[in-house]
Amino acid sequence: MRNLSLKQLQAVAAVARLGTMTRAAQELNVTSAALYARIRQLEEEAGLLLFDRTPTGLKPTDAGREMLWAIDSINTVLETCADRLQTLKGGSGGRVAMGVVSTAKYFTPQIIAGFVSRYPAVEINLSVGNRGGMVESLRNYEIDFAIMGRPPRDFAIEAEMFGAHPLVIIAAPGHHLSGRTDLTRADLVEESFLVREEGSGTRTVFEEFMSGIMIRRAKLGIDSGSNETIKQAVMAGLGIALISGHTVAAEIESGRLTLLDVQGLPIRRDWYVVRRADKVLGPAAAAFWDYTVKEGGRRLPRLALKSAISSITAEFEA
Repeated sequence: MRNLSLKQLQAVAAVARLGTMTRAAQELNVTSAALYARIRQLEEEAGLLLFDRTPTGLKPTDAGREMLWAIDSINTVLETCADRLQTLKGGSGGRVAMGVVSTAKYFTPQIIAGFVSRYPAVEINLSVGNRGGMVESLRNYEIDFAIMGRPPRDFAIEAEMFGAHPLVIIAAPGHHLSGRTDLTRADLVEESFLVREEGSGTRTVFEEFMSGIMIRRAKLGIDSGSNETIKQAVMAGLGIALISGHTVAAEIESGRLTLLDVQGLPIRRDWYVVRRADKVLGPAAAAFWDYTVKEGGRRLPRLALKSAISSITAEFEA
């Protein structure tokens, strides 16, 4: 494909993002016929279709995704060139597009603050979502890297662990199980559980931990898909929840929530910084990646634990 042009690649990117030829043509300020001709010429040269027609619009085929990878690589090279030119002029600027799962939003600002104190000219674009959304953002080259607890396995990635991630069960102060030690999963069968939405990493861990045990779902007629909603509902006495210890550190310390001492808890997971294996990081993103790996663990919240369960969670306080 020696005659491949940036205009053709831009056409592929616009159609993939917007889902229709008409909208893509409007964005690129060309006619639909001209845009179609660009796409058709690429398909003829490649000998493959770049898009599938679906009920929800045009979706990239495997060949189309290869084109998107090429576009992302070219953009990265151009951004890297700009960053390096800025560095040659004595600056230290650049841009970083990062994503974090919603559970990590409680400490990610601390990591960002530490990084920008060293690199004040770097622009950070942060997106927050559940694990499924972050995996798709990685898959589609929408972000440089992501912070999450469970890296994807269905495409090639690079991941480095930077800190321990404890998951605990919380209850309202004064809950009838509070203060009891060595609770079993069977002791929880009559409790009402508040759980995260499908696609959440915490939801997956909960289902694994309670596998084989019949549970009751809390009768909560609102979206309990966020950690904040779940915390407030638990404080109100509407149920108990398995949740990241890093999301409730402040509430545990202030006494607004309590931890239940359940056998097998806390569940040890780890925090990772993750990127596509074929993603070439620009200088700013590479510096942020290195900073997170080396310093991110020091920015994680510390749980204020009661002595009854401190022995089994001491490693998370290290």
